[in-house]
Amino acid sequence: MSQNPIPVILDCDPGHDDVMAILLAAASERLNLAAITTVSGNGPIDKVTQNALKFCTLAGLTNIPIAQGATHPLIGQSHAATEIHGESALDGVALPESTIALSKFSAVQLMAQIITESPVPVTIIATGPLTNVAQLLRTHPELHSRIRSISIMGGGTERGNWRPLAEFNIWFDPEAADIVFTSGLDIYLCGLNITHQVLITPEIFTRLENIDSHLSRTIVPLMRFFAHAYDTTFGMPQPPLHDPIAVLMVSHPELFTFAHVPVAIEKDGTHTRGATVIDLHRVTDAPNNAYVAIGVDVPAFWDLMIEAVATISE
Repeated sequence: MSQNPIPVILDCDPGHDDVMAILLAAASERLNLAAITTVSGNGPIDKVTQNALKFCTLAGLTNIPIAQGATHPLIGQSHAATEIHGESALDGVALPESTIALSKFSAVQLMAQIITESPVPVTIIATGPLTNVAQLLRTHPELHSRIRSISIMGGGTERGNWRPLAEFNIWFDPEAADIVFTSGLDIYLCGLNITHQVLITPEIFTRLENIDSHLSRTIVPLMRFFAHAYDTTFGMPQPPLHDPIAVLMVSHPELFTFAHVPVAIEKDGTHTRGATVIDLHRVTDAPNNAYVAIGVDVPAFWDLMIEAVATISE
């Protein structure tokens, strides 16, 4: 591990791409994965939490505390993404039963404890809806100065995927997203404009298969299920691997081009609820409140992602 790894909390809703984010964060020498917290999103909270526990058991990541978070958005009901992730939220292969005990703390309690006790500010990486993060910011304002930054997979500069202009994570809980983006903290956003460049191609499947470990032999059918779901739902036979990019923004920011611009969350639009209104051309006088990724080194990402799978497999 590098001399001063960045302490991070991964707040996620596993999810095929979320488990790949877990691997990337756990394998990185530049990061110290202090905790995994779960939030309702890709599936109900009990299912995504079990996915986190089971996948970490499979990967041998048994020393990372895992805490369960919000069961539903701040307003309204949960909506699972079964079209993409299946009934379990991680369909495609049977995972082993968990040998990891769930934390006695809630997600927000564990986040607050880690941030309070850390000798240096902590980064939150959010790859699901932002409900837990918003609740943390709302209930622990005294900890804002102890948060280094928040790295988010969500939204996009051009289009949505769950609604024409709304990406799933932001659409699921736009009220929570609004709290996060108006917090005054350093926000880094990776949206669909970036993740739709990071595709699981046949070459990537071959590289994963060539690792030939117990872990890779589980990941490949998971990703093939994911690819089939994306092809069926969106006509994309090569699916985008969204969530690990939010990890990469923290571990390797030099691989990105960012625009420091205003980002607002649409909460009330009839057709646009959940849209990220990103003022790339600064046509408003709104203050800049987020660093939005507008470019990424895709080959470098895949080298690091494949290396992470191989490293955790050893």
